[in-house]
Amino acid sequence: MDNGPMTTPPVQRRDVAVLGSTGSIGTQALDIVRANPDRFRVVALSAGGSHRELFDAQVAEFAPGFSGLGAEASAEAASRPCDVVLNGINGAVGLGATLAALDAGNTLALANKESLIMGGPLVLERAKPGQIVPVDSEHSALAQCLRGGTAEEVRRLVLTASGGPFRGRGRDELLYVTVDEALAHPTWDMGPVVTINSASLVNKGLEVIEAHLLFGIPYDRIEVVVHPTSVVHSMVEFADGATLVQASPPTMLIPIALGLAWPDRVPDTAPPVDWSHVNTWEFFPLDDEAFPAVRLAREAGTTGATAPAVYNAANEVAVDAFRHGRLGFVEIIDTVSHVLGMHDVPSNGNLTLDDVLAADAWARAEATRLIESPA
Repeated sequence: MDNGPMTTPPVQRRDVAVLGSTGSIGTQALDIVRANPDRFRVVALSAGGSHRELFDAQVAEFAPGFSGLGAEASAEAASRPCDVVLNGINGAVGLGATLAALDAGNTLALANKESLIMGGPLVLERAKPGQIVPVDSEHSALAQCLRGGTAEEVRRLVLTASGGPFRGRGRDELLYVTVDEALAHPTWDMGPVVTINSASLVNKGLEVIEAHLLFGIPYDRIEVVVHPTSVVHSMVEFADGATLVQASPPTMLIPIALGLAWPDRVPDTAPPVDWSHVNTWEFFPLDDEAFPAVRLAREAGTTGATAPAVYNAANEVAVDAFRHGRLGFVEIIDTVSHVLGMHDVPSNGNLTLDDVLAADAWARAEATRLIESPA
């Protein structure tokens, strides 16, 4: 039956702050704003400062009420009155902006998973129900699938991983891979740090911790499977045996747009899967021996307190060393594992921001020491 063309009900335009505006997430978010001026207006922009000409051009184009470079500017942008803050900053430096957005009462569209992972309960206790909207494609997919049932009906969450450029290789075959090889992701176009994290599966380990924190599902009910084509972004299995799948081509435009407009969708954000052609979905178990990052993340997440912050900080240092030729690829995870093994988790049970920041600084110093003075 032909019901005629789809019509979209009028929506109120949202004021948005885009943090990390010159990065991969930020530039795509501004593409969405540019394509939907009736739905979004940029009121604040911030960036790290490594792409100053691009940032200046963005400020000139969108004329936000506030703009600035650096971590303090990002926290200021996040605290400005607006409808939604998109935190697209890369790395632990985004924690201050995450806390600022929550304290200001703004909806937080969160692409900066590191701030949630390292901040953990500190972030969650500041967030009102529904205030954090995930932007990672996997967690956006889970949030969409979870609309199909109650929390009590959920049996498990299933995160998909492409397997990166080294899928199918054993540890011995990873000893001498180059930075260029690690950056050659088969399905996603991302920034260099996230791309290397995807190659090592650290990104998936971080996402397991993030899924636990966002949705309150125990670690033993969060699974990772390898899905090379990245069309299925995640799945939710329910108690009756039904599984809901969120599928779309591998683009960040859809989860970014949904994060900005949540719970609404933005029409024509990206082309859908072409169901008139043959589509084959394959899933494989994760090779924990060659890629132990997910197992290590589960251990850090289960330990809790400052352990996830240490996992993230040690990895950031190790990835930087790998990118600059001072560390081998497999040594990234070896470094993270060693630093985690040396960390003394606070036992008082009252985690503070100072505890998190101190653990982050200690892990960076310890990882640097290991890299510069290997035993």
